[in-house]
Amino acid sequence: MSDSNKNNGLLYASDVIKTYHVGKREIQVLKGIDLSVQGGEFVAIVGPSGAGKSTLLHILGTLERPTSGTIMIDGIDGGRMNQKERAGLRRGRIGFVFQFHHLLPGFTALENVMMPLLIEGKQGKAAEDPAHDLLNQLGLSERLTNKPAELSGGEQQRVAVARALVTNPSVILADEPTGNLDRVTGKMLEDDLIRFARERNAAVVVVTHNEEWAARADRVLKLVDGRINGL
Repeated sequence: MSDSNKNNGLLYASDVIKTYHVGKREIQVLKGIDLSVQGGEFVAIVGPSGAGKSTLLHILGTLERPTSGTIMIDGIDGGRMNQKERAGLRRGRIGFVFQFHHLLPGFTALENVMMPLLIEGKQGKAAEDPAHDLLNQLGLSERLTNKPAELSGGEQQRVAVARALVTNPSVILADEPTGNLDRVTGKMLEDDLIRFARERNAAVVVVTHNEEWAARADRVLKLVDGRINGL
């Protein structure tokens, strides 16, 4: 690993290997991934379908365990934690934005964004005010009481971004966040995500097939055959 990739990033991965067993077959999806992302840095990961991009993102976010290797989030070793501790780490330090927003259909936009804070034990205005402020900044001040089915696709994804940012995470992980949006709406959401990440000095990793979106990154990394190369 080069000096620039030493363990000094908010998000750090060292020699990450992921192997799956399918019957008697052993499939190595990730073959020794090294990665360091600083606060305020936006890194895009590109590569062909099936290259393991989403698997890598899930491992970086501690949703999956690597077969071997080290994952550090804000100086905390996720590999040494049990399932409950990893869930707490995700709630407090990691914001996820997926291609499919996964909003709770029975709750309003405001309630969906409040949810991570409520899970943390915050109540009343301590949960409502940050959620309200984020939705206002994302142009959704008139949609606070609307449920997901009453929102456009772009509005739903902006609610999902607000939900990811409301806990002020150290790391933001996004998997094709604009994949289901038209170009104009996608560009607006990209602007929002980049701006908020910069303001909060968060480390951002985005998996995308969108070349224009990737071109806006500080670094573009290509995942091919289980290994990462810089572009």
